[in-house]
Amino acid sequence: MQPGLWLLLAAQLTVLHGSSVLLQTPPSLMIQTNKTVMMSCEAITSRTSTGIYWLRQRQAPSPDSHYEFLAVWDSRKGIVYGQKVKQEKLTVFLDAGRSILKLTSVEPADSGIYFCMTIGSPELNFGKGTQLSVVDVLPTTAQPTKKTTTKKKCRPPSPVTQKGPSCGPVTLGLLVAGVLLLLVSLGVAIHLHRKLCPLGPLWWLLLLLEMSL
Repeated sequence: MQPGLWLLLAAQLTVLHGSSVLLQTPPSLMIQTNKTVMMSCEAITSRTSTGIYWLRQRQAPSPDSHYEFLAVWDSRKGIVYGQKVKQEKLTVFLDAGRSILKLTSVEPADSGIYFCMTIGSPELNFGKGTQLSVVDVLPTTAQPTKKTTTKKKCRPPSPVTQKGPSCGPVTLGLLVAGVLLLLVSLGVAIHLHRKLCPLGPLWWLLLLLEMSL
């Protein structure tokens, strides 16, 4: 393929890529360094006799941001590689009518957008592209923080202080009268004891029982 033709293809990529003629999958890939990645392209409207070409636009800020031809599988010649392509890590093969691009031992420099392409007469058809990102460490999805709910402990009800009935005027009066009666009875008993002591304890006991009745 002449260099001038590839310049022409690069100029038309921004206008013609993404047609419905070619089905390219997956739309994007993120993979770790030194892993293997594969992408496929299938002509869904018609078979092409010129094969399916693979191109790459390196990811910015790479200085080589132009479109570069990688490889094509030819029925007569086998795999035809582009210039400066590392053949030991890139291969193209057919599988059930699809063209498979396989990259091994990928590195960050392999990041970019990969396009498949067919040459018609006179139109050019392009796949929608596969965005490849090669990273050293895959990002992890942060799990949402779970809020711990503190269970409220039920406190036993505080004991209710039972208050006795309030003392009214009538109650106080009865208490005072009882006290006075006891004092009077005690005074009378002492007085009688002094007078009746010669009568003996028996007489004294009978007297007290009579007074209580």
